[in-house]
Amino acid sequence: MLVPAAAVSAGGCAWDGPMSTLIARSDVARDVLDLYALITWASIVIAVVVFGVLGYALLRFRDRPGAPLPPQTQGHPWLEIAWTIGPALILLLIAVPTVQVVFRTQIQAKPPDALEVVVRGHQWWWEFSYPGLDVVTANEFVVPAGRPVYFALEGPDVLHSFWVPKFGGKRDVVPGRRNAITVVPDTPGEYWGQCAEFCGASHANMGFRVVVATPADFDRWLAAQRAPAVDAGAAVAAGKALFAGSACVGCHTVRGVSTGVLGPDLTHFGSRRTLGAGLFPNALEPLAEWVRDAPRLKPGVKMPAFAYTDEQARALAAYLLSLE
Repeated sequence: MLVPAAAVSAGGCAWDGPMSTLIARSDVARDVLDLYALITWASIVIAVVVFGVLGYALLRFRDRPGAPLPPQTQGHPWLEIAWTIGPALILLLIAVPTVQVVFRTQIQAKPPDALEVVVRGHQWWWEFSYPGLDVVTANEFVVPAGRPVYFALEGPDVLHSFWVPKFGGKRDVVPGRRNAITVVPDTPGEYWGQCAEFCGASHANMGFRVVVATPADFDRWLAAQRAPAVDAGAAVAAGKALFAGSACVGCHTVRGVSTGVLGPDLTHFGSRRTLGAGLFPNALEPLAEWVRDAPRLKPGVKMPAFAYTDEQARALAAYLLSLE
């Protein structure tokens, strides 16, 4: 019984998996992990003392045949003072750093040197915009390492929750209210996030990808995102004509082609690694299936199915992938 129990326990302990909270990659995550460590060590010390005293009492005062009854006492002032003051000191030891971390992570004001990213949680995808920088993207975004990032959270439809496990600081995205959280990502790399508040049929499929880049790489990414959409010309002309002449333009923006705002901005769609809020790789065949019948692939998605032929679906997918 111990072997399968150990295997099941180990299976739930992905130390450095994409959704691990045990590897801190921001100041907020480190503060939270330090607090957890303090509470864990305090709990271990308490457990050792309690079970040590319990073991001593069980052995020292166990029943022995013919042994006289131990001395009977009523009350023990010093012992009662000790077990009142001791737990109070332990709670104080935990409470002070806990309150400090809570206040540090609940600040809603934007730091003067922070990069602002407005996060909007839609059913069931994420929109990320950079005020003043003329950049809007969906389900994937980039931030610089070592600089405070101020996430302003807005909920256009229902309650969502913005969570990047390795950044810490999960925060609700509430309709009619702007929440905010500031983190300082400190390690370049690729990190995964997820909606952490049940929001409907495809809640589990509402993920996103965040890339922490060096400041120079971030500046290059910004410049590329601010540039107009550039396609492969004649090679994707059929797909571009299909996009421009269909209902796609009513929901999606491709700068210079369409101005729809109901769905994700597709201006630089080809630069993204995933589609469907992290559900599939951004490649020709998955994308062709998506544009043809998205509701079959993602329950509840608001994009309708289209009666495209295989050739039309691939042409449209090729055009979208060319938008880098």
